[in-house]
Amino acid sequence: MKRIDDETDLRELYGKEPSERALKKVINRFDPHCRHFISLSPFLVISSSSPDGHLDCSPRGDPPGFVQVLDDTTLLLPDRPGNNRLDTLSNLVANPEVALIFFLPGVNETLRVNGTAEVVEDHPALGDAAINGRAPKSGLVIHVREIYLHCAKALIRSKFWDPEVQIERKSFPTLGQMIADQAGGMDGEAQQASIEIAYKEGLY
Repeated sequence: MKRIDDETDLRELYGKEPSERALKKVINRFDPHCRHFISLSPFLVISSSSPDGHLDCSPRGDPPGFVQVLDDTTLLLPDRPGNNRLDTLSNLVANPEVALIFFLPGVNETLRVNGTAEVVEDHPALGDAAINGRAPKSGLVIHVREIYLHCAKALIRSKFWDPEVQIERKSFPTLGQMIADQAGGMDGEAQQASIEIAYKEGLY
């Protein structure tokens, strides 16, 4: 096995430079296409890093348009109740660098956003993010550095939206059972019952 640890060697392996389209598609402001994409997106993945370089990716989902475009270079992402590990928020308090990838159900292209984020608890727009009368405790104000649409190859290869390749959920262990098996000393059925209650009562 040959390890590649030099970018020159990496470029030689792939044999060509990025296309003109790949280079020119990067913008630094939200144009109408980006705004439209975000307004329809119910799901994203957010990436952050601790100061010592430990990386984290976390899913975020809500009704379409849950991420607000505040202006041409700023987003507001509300934070919803979770497991209280606060991995993403803790990382961003210490290291503001952030990356997001937005998804649209049934659409194979994605939208990528890179920039910096700050955790806020008193932004006036958080009130607009209330659901069932419950406003988020905090949100992320994201200051954009790079924005670009990502081609569909990954989702085409994976057939991600194709119902024919979806896994039958009952054929897979429950989350409670898997965690119980991994952690030891837990009852899988009891854990799953607790998770189901959280799904019904703790989304907002």
